[in-house]
Amino acid sequence: MNIDLIEAAARRFAGVGRRTPLLASPDLDRIAGRPVLVKAECLQHTGSFKFRGGWAALTALPAAARAKGVIAYSSGNHAQGVALAAARHGAPAVIVMPSDAPSVKIDNTRALGAEVVLYDRAAEDREAIGKAIAEARGLTLIRPYDEPEVIAGQGTCGLEIAEDAATEGITAATVLTPCGGGGLTSGVALALAARAPGMQVRPVEPEGFDDTRRSLAAGRIERNAGAGGSICDAIVTPAPGTLTFPIMARLCGPGIAVSDDEALRAMALAFARLRIVLEPGGAVALAAALFHGAEIDAPALIAVASGGNVDPAVFRLALDRHGGG
Repeated sequence: MNIDLIEAAARRFAGVGRRTPLLASPDLDRIAGRPVLVKAECLQHTGSFKFRGGWAALTALPAAARAKGVIAYSSGNHAQGVALAAARHGAPAVIVMPSDAPSVKIDNTRALGAEVVLYDRAAEDREAIGKAIAEARGLTLIRPYDEPEVIAGQGTCGLEIAEDAATEGITAATVLTPCGGGGLTSGVALALAARAPGMQVRPVEPEGFDDTRRSLAAGRIERNAGAGGSICDAIVTPAPGTLTFPIMARLCGPGIAVSDDEALRAMALAFARLRIVLEPGGAVALAAALFHGAEIDAPALIAVASGGNVDPAVFRLALDRHGGG
């Protein structure tokens, strides 16, 4: 993995994906005690950064392999990113999704033309299911984070952060990224190491599912004890990836864990102050910026708002519990 792969993905992404904005609010700056910029990836196609990686992976495939079709496993955002990328290429897509994934993500994936295969995340192995279907149907498996082209695609978000922050006069900052398997975190870290070395990436996870934070502290991959139980479904993964962890260990600062309630409060604040809709997993970086400032030593913060595919009931919970933030 290197910057050349990310820049090649950026060239293929240009004119297809959205260049998402860096948003700011004086109220958020006041809460954080320093400038906070929010990279609104919730405004990306399919409502999350995952379209970047899906497009990068699809466009890197040989035409013959792409025509046969692809398969992915995902709780919803990678599912939609791959499904849309496949649809735009006229390629079949099969997506393996947990049966307890938010209904909005399952419905949206089907609406994009993908075949959805549901599984029990507590009792079944999504990787084994995906591998078996791929072999049986001759499909190319696109993993959600442990895939070089997917990491490169997510890294295009980092290139945009480096360029747009520099325009705002910010060259030194901590960049907070929601982290599941580490595709976004490692891709952004690689991009910033090459294009904005004054910025350091720090991964953010939900409490109880902070495998990356614990792995970085231990210097080895550690796994989560459970497979579910957080409202931050988009970033609940078993462990960091074997490709992503070495990148994060080399380039990232310590991880941060936030509570589910802090994620809900960040969702309410993002809506009240920025007028954007976030899902819980997409709000954890903003939660860290606003409520964990004592753990961060930086003149400015950039929080990636990684996704907005939230069920209405969960969004209502955030607003009912925290009102205007």
